[in-house]
Parts: sequence; C-alpha cells; structure tokens
Amino acid sequence: YSALLADALHRHRRLRGAAPGRLSTGTDEHGLKIQQAAAAAGVSPPQLCARVSGLFRQALAQAAVSFTDFVRTSEPRHRRAVQHFWAALQGRGALYKGCYEGWYCTAEECFLPESQLADRRDAQGRARKVSLETGHQVHWTKEENYMFRLSEFQKPLQKWLRDNPCVISPVPFYQQVLHWLEEDLPDLSVSRERSRLQWGIPVPSDSTQTIYVWVDALVNYLSVVGYPETHGEWWPAAHHIVGKDILKFHAVYWPALLMAAGLAPPERICVHSHWTVHGQKMSKSLGNVIDPISCFGQYTVDGFRYFLLRQGVPERDCDYYDEKVVKLVNSELADALGGLLNRSTALSINPSNTYPCFSESCFPKISDCDGTQALGRAITEDYELVASVASLPLQVASYFESFQIYKALECIALCVRETNGFFQRHKPWKLDRKDPAEKLWLDTIIHVTLECLRVYGTLLQPVIPNIADKLLSRLSVEPEERSLSSLTFLPRYNGKPCPFEGRQLGPDTGILFHRLEKVKTVSDGKQEALVSDK
Repeated sequence: YSALLADALHRHRRLRGAAPGRLSTGTDEHGLKIQQAAAAAGVSPPQLCARVSGLFRQALAQAAVSFTDFVRTSEPRHRRAVQHFWAALQGRGALYKGCYEGWYCTAEECFLPESQLADRRDAQGRARKVSLETGHQVHWTKEENYMFRLSEFQKPLQKWLRDNPCVISPVPFYQQVLHWLEEDLPDLSVSRERSRLQWGIPVPSDSTQTIYVWVDALVNYLSVVGYPETHGEWWPAAHHIVGKDILKFHAVYWPALLMAAGLAPPERICVHSHWTVHGQKMSKSLGNVIDPISCFGQYTVDGFRYFLLRQGVPERDCDYYDEKVVKLVNSELADALGGLLNRSTALSINPSNTYPCFSESCFPKISDCDGTQALGRAITEDYELVASVASLPLQVASYFESFQIYKALECIALCVRETNGFFQRHKPWKLDRKDPAEKLWLDTIIHVTLECLRVYGTLLQPVIPNIADKLLSRLSVEPEERSLSSLTFLPRYNGKPCPFEGRQLGPDTGILFHRLEKVKTVSDGKQEALVSDK
C-alpha cells in the first residue's frame, strides 16, 4: 500500500511535466530478527535477504510500481553512506557511550517504555510482557551502547514543525508528533553489542558495536541519492511515504539525526493508516493476511490498485473484504467507465469509427449554468457536466498534492457517473443519422462523451496505468498527447480547434475491464473472484 501511494504520486508528478523525479523503495535487511530468522531457516543472513528482497522486488514490479531505485541496506553503497553518516554524528559531538537498559522488542527492533507494555500469559499460562501495540514479547536488556543526544533536539524539532505546518500530513499525524515532542525526549540508544548482533553495519573504529538497525535503515534515503558526494542535487526535496506505525522513527528520530549530522530534514512526510480484514487486524495467527499477488490474479493488477487507492483513507484504518473489492471495481471500472467507452464507440451509433464533429449550434456556449435555456439541444445538466469535467484536472491535482488520492478518484467517479447520465439522457441510439439535424446532435453527444473519457483516461494513468492506456489507445490519443499540459477539454465548445475531431479511433481491443463474478468459496477454504468470459 505504501508503494502504491508513492507510485501514484510519482506518476502524477510525471503527468504534470514536472522536473524528473525519483521513486525509491527497497528492503531493510539488518537486525536481530533477520539474524534469528536466518539461523532458524538454516541459511546465512545474506542468503535469506537475497531471497526475500527478490520476492519484494518481484511483487512491486508486478504491481506496476514505477520505482527508479531499489535500495538494499546490505549493499556496499549503503554501508559506506551509513558509516559516513555515523562519522558525521560523532564528529559533531552528537554521540556518547553509555549504559542502557530497558525492555527490548526483537520483532520491532526497538526499546519500549513501560507505558507501551502489557502483561499477558502465553499458551502455557506463563506471565510475560508484550508490546501493547503489536503483542510481540519484550525482554529486559542491559548493555553498553552508543547514545544519541536526542534530548538536545526537542526544541529544534518543535520549531521545525511549527515553521512547517504542512511537513507532516494528514493533520492528525502532525498533531500526534507535536504531542510526542511535549513529553520527555530521552537520549536514544543507537548501537547494539556486536556479541549480540553480528548481522549489521559495524560502528566505525569500534568493532565491539553494531549500528542500530533503525539508524542504518533510515540512511537509505540518503544513500539512494548519492550521499555523501552527490546527495545535494536531491536532498532535502524528499517526500517519505510511511505507515503510521513507523511515524516516530521518521518524524522525530530521523529529523533529529539529520539536524545532528548538519543536514536538513525531509521536505515532507506523508503518513497512511493500516488495512484491517473484516474489522480485524491482519495477523498470521488469525490466518487473515492478504496476499497481494493472489489479489492481482483475482482482480487484475489495475483492479486491485484501484480498490486500494480509491478506498484507502490515510488518516484512518480501512477495512478489506473480497466482496467489497468486487462490488467497487465492477461498479466503477467495468460498468461505469468500461460501459461508457463501449457504448460511445459502438459501430451501431458511430459507424465511421471516428472522433465525430462537435456542433456549436447544438451545444452553444453560455457564460454560466444558471438555468438559462440556450437555443441548442443541450440542457442545464449538460452544461453542469461540462463545467465539472473542465474543473476536474485542477481538482485532481489539488487532491494529489494534499495526499488525498481517494478524493481525487471520488471526483473522477462522480464525473463518470454524470457522463453516463448525459449519454443515457439523450439516447443517441434513437437518433436518425440520415436526418442532417439529428446527425449533428448525435455526433455532438458522442464528441462530448469521448472528450470526457479522454480526460478520465488521462487523469487515471497514475492509478490504473494499463486500463488508462487501453482507453486512450481506443480514443487514438498518442503517447505525447497524454500529459496534463496536453489536456484541453472540449476546445470546440470554446471556439478553438480540436485535434481529435475527425480522427480515426484506435483498434477495438474489446471490453475495457471484465466484470468480476461474486466471490465464491473453493474447496481449500480460500475465496476467489472469477473473471467473467462475457
């Protein structure tokens, strides 16, 4: 989900014709839990990481995530960046050696305060302490570590946030971080004893210590842009897309570490919430973890992308269940969008298979939509549709900028419904093409509908790239005509030429998006959705 959000933002930026951007993702590979998992599997940590990292990379590529960089924290370039970053912290007096003790959660790779712990009993009835958030067991740990002077950055962090109120979005997460900064901010342990943790980057000039996994992992944002040599070309113009569970690491620890190393914090941190399944948190013990690869097979890549980005609301947890996916994608992709394209390009009403002409006499321009009846065939609702679609690109851009992709898709879906209403209202299939006056109005109805579809196809490229490409190709929109700078809606209505008018439509590639049949239960107890052959 994080990767899809980042991908949609990256694709939309490219659509705007902005300066070239980069989309970096990858795998955080060091730490005690990786070391333990490799030992349990009877393989070395590098072997385990190579296999799992490959699976992540494959899944992201399959999901059409347009990453330009895939960074692995076990790479030499990253190791060098981390060691340089550590030296910068040490050289500026931000580190000291001290004894640290507390409750350590191996699964989360962090120390937890008492306020975040709970007492539970395991299956054998033995008492144990666990993380309140995740339920993972914690162990009391005491060791000599390097400490980061986090407490000295409380006021600089508060000033940074107050000077940049839009740096963390949505707003509830910004407020959460401000609240954290009002509490005590104790110094942070930033290394582990090498005897406990061998799978990690050693502290420069101290072979007894390993750099704490979260410090190591966060530096990936710098190593990927060429730190310490060429990062200045990109940093700090970085936008981090993160889940709410790692907000403190990204919005408190990371900016403080950057300030301590003499670097600026990132330009923006976009935070999203989690997905539940039938109202329950995903967990292996409940057996309700959703496999995205399986979902690509059930709903197609674009279908699943659309669902997650259309239904996901960053500021609150969202619920997933199969029937919900089927209902949404059938309604909005198969029926509303696909049905509109199919009906407006059908040979029965557009036998020439062209982008027909617009008639200004049938659809004369009026200055407002106050209900004034023009002399043509268009009615008030038609002018309202044109106004809605004309304003859609800016509206969508605004929602993408404010990290509200779901609202952008909501606006597009509403306009698609209105366009279907326009088409249904005027019933072009009942008009007589042999009558010159009727033909003018018939062609105008189709022209307006295709213009609306061209806008929707263009705006949906960041979310459903394959479907959008299929739609735009059917409308004969060339690759160089698919950017936002090329998107002039219904120019003939404003008395300007339309480059598509009279153009032969692209080849008919069949149904835009096949309807999914309702979810059924198969013999192994799993659920699957069937793609109809209709």
